[in-house]
Amino acid sequence: MNQEHHFTNRGNWIRAAVLGANDGIISTTSLVIGIAAAQTNRQTILLTALAGLVAGACSMAAGEFVSVSSQSDIESADIAREKKELETMPDAELNELATIYQKRGLDKDLSLKVAQQLMNQNALEAHARDELGINDMTKPHPIQAAMASAASFIIGASLPLIVTLLAPLNWMVVYQYSFAIIFLAIYAAIAAKIGGTRLLPSIFRICFWGTIAMIVTAIVGFIFGTHPF
Repeated sequence: MNQEHHFTNRGNWIRAAVLGANDGIISTTSLVIGIAAAQTNRQTILLTALAGLVAGACSMAAGEFVSVSSQSDIESADIAREKKELETMPDAELNELATIYQKRGLDKDLSLKVAQQLMNQNALEAHARDELGINDMTKPHPIQAAMASAASFIIGASLPLIVTLLAPLNWMVVYQYSFAIIFLAIYAAIAAKIGGTRLLPSIFRICFWGTIAMIVTAIVGFIFGTHPF
C-alpha cells in the first residue's frame, strides 16, 4: 500500500521560513549594494549588513508573531461563537451543516444523516472543519512561526554578510548580486522540494523580484552617494 504524502500541514512554517530567508537575503544584499554603490569603505558596508541582520530578524519575528496571533485570535473567536450557536440553536446548525454537504454533492436525506452522525460524535469539530475551514492541520502557531521566520532570516542574511567579508571592495556590487541570485535559487529549490511545489516557477519568481529590489536599491545608493544633499 502506497502512503500518500501531503504538504498542507507544513504550510505555516514553510511560509514563515521561506519569507524569512528570502527577506534576509534580499534586504541585506540590497542594503549592502546600496551602500557599496555609494563608494564607502568595507567597515561601513559590514556594519550595515550586520545591523540589517539583527534588525531584520527582530522585525520578522515580531511581525510574524503578531500576524499569526491575530489569525489565531480570529479563529478562536469564530469557534467560541460557533459553540454558543450549537448550544442555543442546534437544529439550525444541523441544517446548516447538512446544506454544506448538499452543496458538495450529497442528496438531502444523506446529507442530514451525515451531518447528524458527525454532530453526535463531535459537533463543534464538524462545524469548525466544514463550516469555518478550521482544523488542527492548518491551525496557526505564533511562536513556531516567529522562531522559524527569525531563524531563517538570520540564515539568509548571514550569506551576504559573508560575501561582504570576502568579496573585493571594487567588485562588491557584482559579487553581492551574483551570490544573492545563487542563494535565492538554491533556497527556492529547497522550499519547493519541501513544499511539493513546482521548481522552476519558484526559482524564477524569487530571483526576478529579488533582482528588482536590488536594482532599485543600487540606483538609490548611487544617486545619493554621487550627489549627497
